[in-house]
Amino acid sequence: MKEIFVRSFSGLLYILLLMAAMFNVHALIVVFFVFGIIAISEFKKLINYNSFIPYIIFTLLYFVFGYWQFVMNSNYGLKEATQILLVLTIFVQLILIKDLFTQKHIPLFISKRFIITTFYLSSSFVFLILIAKFHEEYNPFLLLGAFILVWTNDTFAFLVGKKFGKQKLFEKVSPKKTVEGFLGGLFFSTIASYFIATFTHTLNFNNWLVLAIIISVFGTLGDLIESKFKRQAQVKDSGGIMPGHGGLLDRLDSIIFAAPFVFLYLQLLNYVS
Repeated sequence: MKEIFVRSFSGLLYILLLMAAMFNVHALIVVFFVFGIIAISEFKKLINYNSFIPYIIFTLLYFVFGYWQFVMNSNYGLKEATQILLVLTIFVQLILIKDLFTQKHIPLFISKRFIITTFYLSSSFVFLILIAKFHEEYNPFLLLGAFILVWTNDTFAFLVGKKFGKQKLFEKVSPKKTVEGFLGGLFFSTIASYFIATFTHTLNFNNWLVLAIIISVFGTLGDLIESKFKRQAQVKDSGGIMPGHGGLLDRLDSIIFAAPFVFLYLQLLNYVS
């Protein structure tokens, strides 16, 4: 009973902190910066990467893109720089997806540790901020909607999988995940997308429906990839900062992996509209 209370309290505190920060762009930037530093610290331990460089790279990327207009005195070049960062990030994430399915162990030579720390973690936190600032003015409901879809998917994947799960999704990496759980999370995420579209007045239902699918699929892949890193490191959690939940990376692995694909879809919408 005590364990359930501790888990519920730390989870609620995390959600309240996020939601409170979302309604002020500067507060959100600060909170995600702290989250990013903690996540990088946890990830460096998972891949045994003893270097201070990832913190420097993350800080530079994060604040240059987060405060581009302030740093550069204009938005000139922001679109082009964002496109380059997006292409590099998605390319690296596609390699990680390939490694998930084709490699017994994800190769972790020195240059790859640097690359995945930069474009698997650092740039993904940048895209979380860019999602909220997508229309060139801060709109927390785009980002909040994405988080709600992640939380809905994770919650119902767990509940449906626990009740009805029989067919393992990827037993070698995450024995508890099931196909039924994945489909349950996807189904309830699509339902949640209707309410997000109705109450946030950001995108129409069709677009939120597509985002629900993107987040469910790539969020699950992000979860599996982090699970594979943990399995290689022979640890249960990425850290212990959230009692009952593990590390911060354990809570953010889905959204940070899905964020670049969400941003890509938003860009495609902007292009065709």
